[in-house]
Amino acid sequence: MADILIIDDDSDVSDMLVEMVTRMSHRPESSFTLKDARQKILANDYDVIFLDVRLPDGNGLDILPLIKDMSSVPEVIIITGHGDSDSAELAMKSGVWDFIQKPCSLSSMRLVLTRAIQYREKKGLATKPPVLLKKDNIIGNSPSLRACFDLVAQAAQSDINVLITGETGTGKELFARAIHDNSQRADKSFIVVDCAAMPDNLVESTLFGHEKGAFTGADRSREGLIKLAHRGTLFLDEIGELPPLIQKSFLRVLQEHRFRPIGSSGEEQSDFRLIAATNRKLDRMVANGQFRTDLLFRIQALTIELPPLRERKEDIKELTIHYLRKFCEGYGVAMKGVTPEFFDALTGYEWLGNVREFANAMDTAVCSALHEPTLYPKHLPTYLRVKLAHAALKETKKPVEPVLPGGGKIEEFTTLSSFRGDIIDEAERQYLVELIARTKNNVKEICRISGLSRSRLYALLKKHRLIKVKP
Repeated sequence: MADILIIDDDSDVSDMLVEMVTRMSHRPESSFTLKDARQKILANDYDVIFLDVRLPDGNGLDILPLIKDMSSVPEVIIITGHGDSDSAELAMKSGVWDFIQKPCSLSSMRLVLTRAIQYREKKGLATKPPVLLKKDNIIGNSPSLRACFDLVAQAAQSDINVLITGETGTGKELFARAIHDNSQRADKSFIVVDCAAMPDNLVESTLFGHEKGAFTGADRSREGLIKLAHRGTLFLDEIGELPPLIQKSFLRVLQEHRFRPIGSSGEEQSDFRLIAATNRKLDRMVANGQFRTDLLFRIQALTIELPPLRERKEDIKELTIHYLRKFCEGYGVAMKGVTPEFFDALTGYEWLGNVREFANAMDTAVCSALHEPTLYPKHLPTYLRVKLAHAALKETKKPVEPVLPGGGKIEEFTTLSSFRGDIIDEAERQYLVELIARTKNNVKEICRISGLSRSRLYALLKKHRLIKVKP
């Protein structure tokens, strides 16, 4: 007997599923809002969760991380009457069991639920040893990063080809090394090939090697990187930069693990495991004729999509401590403290360069405050502080639209308490914006007119992300 949670605000659908689950001799529970669903998820364990996307108080997909953190790790079946490709993609990447669009027949729902429960029963019979990952220099423990660690563990247990995607600076090589270090090939070579840095006329010889005299300048034979990766891991960084002709040659190597060095009459063999990485959209390159479809199918047996830093800002505190310790030790100075304003600047910045940019900014900050005990925002790179200032000014100058009850500004109804709180917050912010403008940022005048204490004023300014006032 399984425990089933049904999260859907459509009473007809909910009642239908409750009756279906009961007839199947399972135990159903239902929730009509995200708030109630969160409370049930935190208090109980479930085997399967039916989850609607559009709920009165938010998007159902927003609680997928919370569901994944449950000790029971339930299977999730998305049911929605407003299906779209983006929601389906997000759901599937989050590991849901199925994505079903309303209206759907009762028999199809019953079959999906039956298969999900059968899968859990068989999975429970299998003994899975605990995995302790080596993840040197990968800092963070956010839900999105933990999902990537799960895929690293999965990849490390096999030899399937892995494609790691993500923006520049997200740590693709670190994750590739983590897969290698946790695999059975850990004691063999990890060969890095930077496809973007190789001149087109040297790509073939770099990968496949060459015999002496094979071309002008080949004064001796040289083994290629594919050969050096024998019994180890070959990491092709920025694989999207491979020239089309080499893509065709490498596809054959990937299929047969055999290759012919330039100028050689015979073939050689290399038992390598491939991990590729790119910050480009390979499917778009395929559509434009820039990347081979068959090669893409070969390299993406398992795909790990790394999240940008701006989507996992809960990791910034841990990153700050890590790089602070690293650079203080590197410069031979005592561990420095950080002010709340310094940390606010780090969390408020967008980090388009991701962890790589973050590390460089921390290096600059420690170097700027080399003989000072505490880091302030002034120690951060100038370009970063300029962008933060521009963002703050833009936010301050943005006109505030009052939200009135019944005015139609809120697309979906919420609780009265939340509705009232939103109105008060908007009115509070509008009042401060106008008062700051009229007093020309003079803190004494603001406190005199508003009746606020300095500490309360500063707290409100921080809450609404407004500019600092003059003392």
